[in-house]
Amino acid sequence: QVQLVESGGGLVQAGGSLRLSCAASGRTFSTYNMGWFRQAPGKEREFVAAIRWGGGSTRYPDSVKGRFTISRDNAKNTVYLQMNSLKPEDTAVYLCAVDGIPWRRSIVSTSQDYAYWGQGTQVTVSS
Repeated sequence: QVQLVESGGGLVQAGGSLRLSCAASGRTFSTYNMGWFRQAPGKEREFVAAIRWGGGSTRYPDSVKGRFTISRDNAKNTVYLQMNSLKPEDTAVYLCAVDGIPWRRSIVSTSQDYAYWGQGTQVTVSS
């Protein structure tokens, strides 16, 4: 069984920064792509970032590109999301997820391709 525990969320003013962490256990972490998604009240889950199992490739949507950076430390079974220049529209619950297929070459952005999810951490950006 895979367990994912996110941390690092909180309240920040617009223009500020936060660093989220996601600690994984129960699976060979280094063989799976990892992703971050977010979900705001009344909205669909939205892809935020993903990183390949080896850490060499990443993917972002245009809405966060240049502001958010995903990274991973396979020795610590942890994936990070550095969020800079935060905007009120970034307010959401942020969830990390594990790709359902090991060693996947492509970095997928649809939630259906991710097999395990954390409980999420709240990020609130005030204007």
